[in-house]
Amino acid sequence: MKAIYQRELGSYFKSMIGYVFMFFIFLIVGIYFNAYNLSYAYPTMTVTLNSITFVFLIAIPILTMRVLSEERKQKTDQLLLTAPVSVSKIVCGKFFALATVYAVPMAVICLYPLIMRSFGAISFAQNYTAILGFFLLGVTNIAIGMFLSSLTDNQIVAAVLTFVVMFVCYIMTGIESLFTDTAKASFVVVLFVVLAFAALLFVMTKNEVISFCTGLLLEIIAIVIYFIKSSLYEGLVTKILEMFNIDGHFQSFIDGTFDLTAVFYFISVSFVFVFLTIQSVNKRRWS
Repeated sequence: MKAIYQRELGSYFKSMIGYVFMFFIFLIVGIYFNAYNLSYAYPTMTVTLNSITFVFLIAIPILTMRVLSEERKQKTDQLLLTAPVSVSKIVCGKFFALATVYAVPMAVICLYPLIMRSFGAISFAQNYTAILGFFLLGVTNIAIGMFLSSLTDNQIVAAVLTFVVMFVCYIMTGIESLFTDTAKASFVVVLFVVLAFAALLFVMTKNEVISFCTGLLLEIIAIVIYFIKSSLYEGLVTKILEMFNIDGHFQSFIDGTFDLTAVFYFISVSFVFVFLTIQSVNKRRWS
């Protein structure tokens, strides 16, 4: 895994991708830091970081679009897949390389509270809690982008998919407000989620029988539960959508609270998408 990590990390700094990514992060953070914290003398970075979460919609697709899709397009993934190293180590090496590239601008951002301290009293705990949450949010988005990159051999398609998925997560709070907490509304959402899961399963396995049977079985189970005890569906739509509300879990850090639940959420989502990436690559290895 170390060799993969070093290879990937070096590739980002030998090309323009790593520098473009960091420049974009520095540019947006610098503009808002100057506007809020220096010009208007806000003593915390919570307002700044909360205002720039949109930066991931552009920065993460740029960073992750080539991580696996380019390997597939150039057929260089065959060298990795036939190497005497497990797929999990290959994927983890790439993931940690991406996280390291992202950690570089975050390390610089950690100096910003020290700059503010020279102008007056600030709360270091509140500032660094917000920075930690921003870092975890970015790493989670990186894991999502890497998984989507593994599904295609086209960098542009990978970037667009990542942007669309992250945009939906970005506006998830607004989407939640469109649904009621009635059992019927939740039941309909569950049916659509099952269909989406079956479609994703087909994309990963290319097996129509397994995908169809799995989707059909889950749909039947959902229907049976609805007719037996529909009360179980009340409020379920909000809970389902909340699972995809990545930005929403960042708000606790913005409030200055070190939320262990949010930390566990970000780590869990990152782990799930790294695992899905491993399975996606494994499918190619044995196909």
